[in-house]
Amino acid sequence: MIQLTINNKKISAEAGTTILEAAKQNGINIPSLCYMEGVHKFGSCRICSVEVEGARTLQVACLAEVRDGMVVHTNSKKVLKVRKVLYELMLSDHSKNCLSCVRNQSCELQQLGEVLGITENRFNTTSAREQIDVSPSITRDLSKCILCRRCVTACNSVQGVGILEAQNRGFDAVIAPAMELPIDSAKCAFCGQCTVVCPVGALKETDHIAKVWEAINDPEKRVVMQTAPAIRVALGEMFGYPVGTSVTGKMAAAMRLLGVDDVFDTDWAADLTIMEEGTEFLHRAINALTGKKAVLPIITSCSPGWIKYVESYYPQLTPHLSTCKSPHMMLGALAKTYYADKIKVASENMYTVSIMPCTAKKFEASREEMINRNVPNVDAVLTTRELGQMIKQAGIDFRSLEDGKFDDPMGQSTGAADIFGVTGGVMEAALRTVYVIITGRILPFEDLHVTPIVGLDQIKEATIKLEKVLPEYKMFEGFEVRIAVTSGLSGAKILMDQIVKGNSPYHFIEVMGCPSGCICGGGQPRSDDPDVRMKRLKAIYSEDESRTLRQSHLNPSIAAIYKEYLGEPCGHLSHELLHTHYFDRSKDNE
Repeated sequence: MIQLTINNKKISAEAGTTILEAAKQNGINIPSLCYMEGVHKFGSCRICSVEVEGARTLQVACLAEVRDGMVVHTNSKKVLKVRKVLYELMLSDHSKNCLSCVRNQSCELQQLGEVLGITENRFNTTSAREQIDVSPSITRDLSKCILCRRCVTACNSVQGVGILEAQNRGFDAVIAPAMELPIDSAKCAFCGQCTVVCPVGALKETDHIAKVWEAINDPEKRVVMQTAPAIRVALGEMFGYPVGTSVTGKMAAAMRLLGVDDVFDTDWAADLTIMEEGTEFLHRAINALTGKKAVLPIITSCSPGWIKYVESYYPQLTPHLSTCKSPHMMLGALAKTYYADKIKVASENMYTVSIMPCTAKKFEASREEMINRNVPNVDAVLTTRELGQMIKQAGIDFRSLEDGKFDDPMGQSTGAADIFGVTGGVMEAALRTVYVIITGRILPFEDLHVTPIVGLDQIKEATIKLEKVLPEYKMFEGFEVRIAVTSGLSGAKILMDQIVKGNSPYHFIEVMGCPSGCICGGGQPRSDDPDVRMKRLKAIYSEDESRTLRQSHLNPSIAAIYKEYLGEPCGHLSHELLHTHYFDRSKDNE
């Protein structure tokens, strides 16, 4: 342990601890901006500068390690003056349209100004970087960039995609893809993790709010709104609820008060996805076991960021992908066909809005193949943050709402659908159903949870041995199904490289594009709670465990649509409406 003094307070800290960390551990707050605990420490902003007795210059607290006998002053006259000047210089090259910025009152630069006591702007200048770059999923406003490089760390170190870097030097420096290309000209997965870590309004989701309001106010449009599993355990944070609070009923009530015509649950389509994807896995596995052509491992296709990543970097592996559309696209397709026919509304007059935790879903909705009856399956995608903003715009007192319900016929779901929101959830939901189909028995795990794939580890794996199978599945007797689960594109790269090298031991792989899965998607509320991932994960599992029905094949509404409309899983109509194909994007914009 190192003994030191900070602001006349004698403290102890482990060797290797930074001054910033040691101060925080002892209740001393040092202002910072670019630093993110456990993720990013670069020292670019210098706001955390402190005075260390005996040092010739101020020290950057997020980088400087403690030394025995060190004496630190975090609020000396010199430190306060330098912090103020550093802040003013950042502001001098920053857009001043704070009132119209999406991050107004949630901007870390704005909050820092209050902490530092900045009451006036000495440099009445404008940003030298006025470029705005709009892609289907992400909008970059370079006039607001403070060059903190958090997004660079998220893209390179966390996700392993690496399309963002600092370009040029000095006043010409920008954070951008190579050659300052637009972001959709690079091989961006549109995962949106950069938008979560950006402290200002330089990176955000591409706004769909205006066009959703336009549709709601168009008397010719019947607006259908659906919401993904992960939204219900994060939306409450936009209205002051503790992290991990489930607000399912209030969310449904708020959506209805926005003025939409139908409020459906993407959970319903998640159950449908299990029927389609589970059947697809069964078909491939049976073919493999009977000597027929089969592509294994099969890999989940729910995450559009992951899909774009594999198309861009591993296009030769797209045959391994399940052909299933993601759940919200399935619901959109059926809303404009099955449901439109049922209520006698023309498909072109149906307007589907998806509330998603993911910025990549915006790109997915724009994909040219996501069309049936010459109309897109989904017309607009709102992130959790955007839904919260719309609810506030509508003057809805969210906290006072009584719980509402989802509409039929696409509002009934099971607990298996809830867990789509966490890493490992899609795999567990699929196993809950596929195991029953093959053996006639429920999974031999406590409370239906496949324990080895529960949690937040980057890569999780398990082996499920099939014994005492039903007669029609005798080829599976004694077969050991090897599964793997990963979240975040860095983990996906590890598993894909195994397949490329021909040494993958797995039969079924789940990949979620964002670390921890949808609960921490690029469109979720930003949180400084260090336990945000675990709290949201526990809330999702609580949703599942509170259900009477917890296996997708037991959803009576799903059974009804197969009987009434689709026929059978992976049948002709299902393939037309619920399945898709992929592209080789490896040479895009090279």
